Amino acid sequence: MPSRRQFMRLAGGATALPVMSLRVNAQAYPNRPVRLVVGLPPGGVNDIVARLMAQWLSERLDQSFVVENRAGASGNIAAVAVVKSSPDGYTLMLVGSQNPVNAALYGTQYFDLVHDIAPVAGICRQPNVMVVNPSFPAKTVPEFIAYAKANTGKINMASTGSGTPSHVAGELFKMMTGAPMTHVPYRGGAPALTDLLAGQVQVYFGALASGLELIKSGKLRALAVTSATRLDVLPDIPAVAEFVPGYEASGLFGIGAPRGTPAEIIDKVNRTINSGLADATTSAKLVDLGGTVLAGSPADFGKQITDEIDKWSKVVKFASIKPE
Repeated sequence: MPSRRQFMRLAGGATALPVMSLRVNAQAYPNRPVRLVVGLPPGGVNDIVARLMAQWLSERLDQSFVVENRAGASGNIAAVAVVKSSPDGYTLMLVGSQNPVNAALYGTQYFDLVHDIAPVAGICRQPNVMVVNPSFPAKTVPEFIAYAKANTGKINMASTGSGTPSHVAGELFKMMTGAPMTHVPYRGGAPALTDLLAGQVQVYFGALASGLELIKSGKLRALAVTSATRLDVLPDIPAVAEFVPGYEASGLFGIGAPRGTPAEIIDKVNRTINSGLADATTSAKLVDLGGTVLAGSPADFGKQITDEIDKWSKVVKFASIKPE
């Protein structure tokens, strides 16, 4: 019969086994394909950013990182699936601009973004752009604000749906300027742009990537970008903040994992992503989308998420936005 000292040694060893197993797994990570879950359909900015990072991770970690699109409920379906996955590093999530907005809109109805998803790495910020039909009388942001205040009820603001990033970007503008605009939600960016081109709506705070060619061809007039400063891809277009100090409404993109994922795995993925963001070819592709590279630690990305939730919570309350 073992002595008390022997028993305690054996018990301690048994307790350490799972920890040792996690560390060994983390050192060997990844030894099988990794899923990168995206909450929106293929073809959009979320999907493009995810596939760019998946390719980099696959090449650098010598294992497949496979993008899995699970669209629905504005990204909540995908997020819930990730939250319920094993925290072993083999299921990751693209945290997109809609996720902090959803956290502000739904609270913890489905899951808690801050507590259930561990931040892994930031990737980039992707601004929207404030666009109007070329026939619209205002050619600058100050002229737009003046026109809106002098023509109450005449400006319809398109969005990709109630509570979406394009909607809250417009509501933030309304909150900070007092410019009256009537919200007109659409089911996606394509129909919103179609009606803007036809003059059925007057303004749209849309994703830069989807409107860039229309702006360059002159089919739409860009009044301003919603990033804090001007962008290299549109150097002649001012930022809204040049006229409305403090305004900023760019989408946040990064990688998250189920809470409880080993720190060694999170750090490994973080280092690999940061090396990708430092790569000239990869960073240039993000810049071409209008993005601003967002390298940093997991803690940095976590703070950016909480800051976004705080900002959009104020806008949701101001505009009385309700979940659809």
